[in-house]
Amino acid sequence: MSEDAMNEDPTETLSIDDIASAKEKVTGAGFVVTDGPIAGSKYLLDDGTSTLGRHPESSIFFDDITVSRRHAEVILTGDEARVVDVGSLNGTYLNQRQIDSTQQLVPGDVLQIGKFKLVYFQESN
Repeated sequence: MSEDAMNEDPTETLSIDDIASAKEKVTGAGFVVTDGPIAGSKYLLDDGTSTLGRHPESSIFFDDITVSRRHAEVILTGDEARVVDVGSLNGTYLNQRQIDSTQQLVPGDVLQIGKFKLVYFQESN
């Protein structure tokens, strides 16, 4: 080992308790489309309510007849995201189950809106 390496400050040591009690701050959240005509697209969510649907002014716009004009909403507050169907004709599915009330999203959840499948993600520091 070189003399320079021996004189460097050691890396920080954390106890198991420190790691367990650490709270990561969510810096971004959104969806990656995995199925449908726009597969590969990535959408970032803003704090507050984001609308998903076929209406051109939707936060996340899906130009397809399988999607209702006002299909679903995602509410992002701090480090929590929730999804709710807002009266769509074809339903909103979370992990292959149709939702009929507000549901919490966790990273890796698959949301289906019409023929589009979106995977929810969170980025943190």
